[in-house]
Amino acid sequence: MRSDYAPPAWLRNPHLQSLLASSPLRAVQSRRRLRQVPATHAPTLLELAGGVRLQGVASVPAARAPRAAVLLLHGWEGSAESSYMRLTAAHLLRAGFVVFRLNFRDHGDTHHLNEGLFHSNRLDEVVDAARAVASRWPQLPLFAAGFSLGGNFALRLALRAGQAGLPLRQVAVVCPLLDPARTMDSMEVGPAVYMRHFERMWRRSLARKRALFPQAHGFDDAVLRLPMRALTAWMVRHATEFSSLADYFDGYSVAGERLRALPVPAHILMAADDPVIPLEDFHHIAGFPNVRLELAAHGGHCGFIERASLDGYSERWVAARFLAALDARDPAVESAHDPCGEYDHASA
Repeated sequence: MRSDYAPPAWLRNPHLQSLLASSPLRAVQSRRRLRQVPATHAPTLLELAGGVRLQGVASVPAARAPRAAVLLLHGWEGSAESSYMRLTAAHLLRAGFVVFRLNFRDHGDTHHLNEGLFHSNRLDEVVDAARAVASRWPQLPLFAAGFSLGGNFALRLALRAGQAGLPLRQVAVVCPLLDPARTMDSMEVGPAVYMRHFERMWRRSLARKRALFPQAHGFDDAVLRLPMRALTAWMVRHATEFSSLADYFDGYSVAGERLRALPVPAHILMAADDPVIPLEDFHHIAGFPNVRLELAAHGGHCGFIERASLDGYSERWVAARFLAALDARDPAVESAHDPCGEYDHASA
C-alpha cells in the first residue's frame, strides 16, 4: 500500500528527516504538545518475574473515558521521553487511549534497576511488562506500537501474544528493524553519522552501567572503544546465552518467513529512503496475511516530518490505525490525517 505521506520538497532528504526527528527543537515541541493534552502522567515501576524491574509512564486522558490501552515501545537508546514517544502519546490521549510508555532495561534513567545489561533478545521481560499493563486496565482492548527496535519488539510481542495469554488486538510499527544482521551490514557501509551516534550512545550507557555495578561489569575502557560490530560481539559473549554474533542476531530477527503466521494484525509504516533499516525485506513480508505495509517514498529513519513546525505523520498514523480498529473501519481507506483534529498547525 502506498503511503499518503507527501512532505514538501525541502523535507525530502532522508538525512534531514532523520536528524530533525531527534533534534532539540522537536524535543521542545513534543513536551509542549503533551502538556497541552488534558491527562495525568504517573511514573510507574513494574515488578516482573525473576526480580526484573522496568519503569514507564502511565498516562490517562482526563477529558473522557478511555476507549483502549496502548503500550508504546521506543527505539534503541531512546526512552519513554523520546520526542516520537511523547508526540504519539499526545495523539493517542486526545483520541481517548490510555498510554503506557515503557522504558526498556537500561534506557532512560533506569540503569540502576537491574544488574544485567540490556540486549535485544530480552523479549520475556517486555512480554511480562505488556501483561502487567494489560492487567492494569483489564476492561480495555490492548494495542502496542513501536519505533525502530521498538517496532521489532512489538512484532515479536504479536508473535508471542497467544502463547503468553496476552490480549493484544493489533500492533502498529514505524521503520521496524527486521533483520539485525543485514542492518549491521548496511550501517557499516552507510553514512557514518548513524553508526557514530549509536556507538556514542551505547558506550555512554555501558559506562553508566559499569559505574553502578562495578562488581558485575568490570570491563575496561578498551572495550568501550571497540567499534559497533566488535562491541556487540563482546556483549554477546559476556551478557547473553548465545554462542555467536550470528546466533544473537537470528534470535531477534523477524525477517524471512517469521511474520507469515502473525496471529495479530500488524500495520507497518516504512520509508523507502530509510538510511538505517534496509528496505529489501519489507517487499517480502508485504503479502503476508496479517501484515499491512504502508510504504512512503520519503521519511528517513522514523522521521516523517511534515512541515516547519516539526509535526510528524507517523505519530498521527499510529493513532489513526488504532482508531480504525476500534471503529471497525477498513484501514486501507483511513486517511492518516490528524484523527482528532487536535492541533492548529497554523499556530504551531
